[in-house]
Amino acid sequence: HSPSNGSSRTLSASEMYLFDTGGQYLDGTTDITRTVHWGEPTTLQKEAYTRVLMGNIDLSRLVFPSNTAGRTVESFARRALWDVGLNYGHGTGHGIGNFLSVHEWPVGFQSNNVPLQAGMFTSIEPGYYQDGEFGIRIEDVALVVEAQTESGEKPFLTFEVLSLVPYDRNLINLSLLSPEQIQYLNSYYERIRALVGPELQRQQLQEAYDWLQESTEP
Repeated sequence: HSPSNGSSRTLSASEMYLFDTGGQYLDGTTDITRTVHWGEPTTLQKEAYTRVLMGNIDLSRLVFPSNTAGRTVESFARRALWDVGLNYGHGTGHGIGNFLSVHEWPVGFQSNNVPLQAGMFTSIEPGYYQDGEFGIRIEDVALVVEAQTESGEKPFLTFEVLSLVPYDRNLINLSLLSPEQIQYLNSYYERIRALVGPELQRQQLQEAYDWLQESTEP
């Protein structure tokens, strides 16, 4: 993003912000989107955000047979939005290269993507957008891994979310979440604390560490 006098405007704490961020590193590529609101979100904003989060969680924790096409499972990211007549007009995810293309063909959830296999990296990024008002997207990088199933039959797959960034508590309507979704969130936050917290302390970033602890409370 390159701000200019012609297109820039004053920002305030009374609106929603969507941050699509990422970087290229020798050991990998990141592509993480978070949506935040530092003021008082509207009822619609909170519900839409929560349903986008529900879709992100439902796809991230899904267990499915190996060689399943991404298009087959893509609707799990949309169901919570579809339940109330909402939707989004972009793909649910794309392949991510290792210090390569951020949008790497042919992995993803479109009809022309290859079937999912263990070892593939993909983004998971449902969203919702109201023209001229606000936009929501929650994007994580996920690795396709083998799943442990009760039957023990192999190979079934699931996703391991690698992005370790909390979601905005100010925008979550907990009453919409199922117990399984809340349990997933708590486990995710425990992992963020365990992996990111010590590194922030090592770098003596106390303000960031305090924010992380507050943002990952159960």
